[in-house]
Amino acid sequence: MPADSPATVPDPVGLLDGSGIDAVIDWFADAGRDLPWRASDASAWSILVSEIMLQQTPVVRVLPRWQEWMRRWPRPQDLAEAPTAEVLRAWDRLGYPRRALRLQACARAIVEEHGGEVPLGLDALRALPGIGEYTAAAVTAFAHHGRAVVADTNIRRVVVRCVRGEASPGSTFTASQRALATEVLPAETERSVRWNQAVMELGALVCTARSPHCDICPLAPHCAWLAKGRPADSRTPSRPQAFEGTDRQMRGRIMALLREGPARRERIALLRSDEADDRVPRCLDSLVADGLAVIEDGTVRLP
Repeated sequence: MPADSPATVPDPVGLLDGSGIDAVIDWFADAGRDLPWRASDASAWSILVSEIMLQQTPVVRVLPRWQEWMRRWPRPQDLAEAPTAEVLRAWDRLGYPRRALRLQACARAIVEEHGGEVPLGLDALRALPGIGEYTAAAVTAFAHHGRAVVADTNIRRVVVRCVRGEASPGSTFTASQRALATEVLPAETERSVRWNQAVMELGALVCTARSPHCDICPLAPHCAWLAKGRPADSRTPSRPQAFEGTDRQMRGRIMALLREGPARRERIALLRSDEADDRVPRCLDSLVADGLAVIEDGTVRLP
């Protein structure tokens, strides 16, 4: 029978029944990475920090920076009182340094509005600076052990492959994907937390975007995408964004220089790649506008 015959594709209604969910949870118990923010005694604050740092940044880069942050600022109060320049230096090369500013703003809001404790509830979390739908759900599940629809790219990929037989969830978290993630989330709270942890790890380690390891996947017997023969994504693939020569690259160069100490404008101008490179003034202006740099009498420094 052809691999794409409808008869070979599992019934979507039963794809993620109890046995499929249990298979993923059992797999995670054996194969899940031992990460410090997953420890039983990890604070809600440490988990919130990890979630912000892990946005668009791999674990291997986050781990040393997270450990340093927890050593220096183990409580929201500690980060709230820290000099912003030190916060940006500690962020180092994690990228997207506005996240560091948002984290400090978040810490200050937690201290001023919640007595220094990460608040409970999705609405209270989303009211904090820099906390969106995903982070609020992740903190609810992983820090407060509550039932929440956690849907990062990894989880979305696993669910759409398994249930819909689609190769990729795309770049946008759609309303239909939200409904699907809600439908497959276990009703029992503790089990929902374990599922969120497990399926996220499965997407990160096994059901990856480019090289999925279907031969060792606990969801293989339940997966519509595998049953269809792993069809390619029907969407036109987006081109990888170049980094060399971009404003983002130049912003990173300027920030790296400022982490070493204040610099004159003339020194920063030397960062351009050639005479035609006009990125420095534009990128410097954008860093000032973002609150990441301050200019005083021709000298540029961290805020």
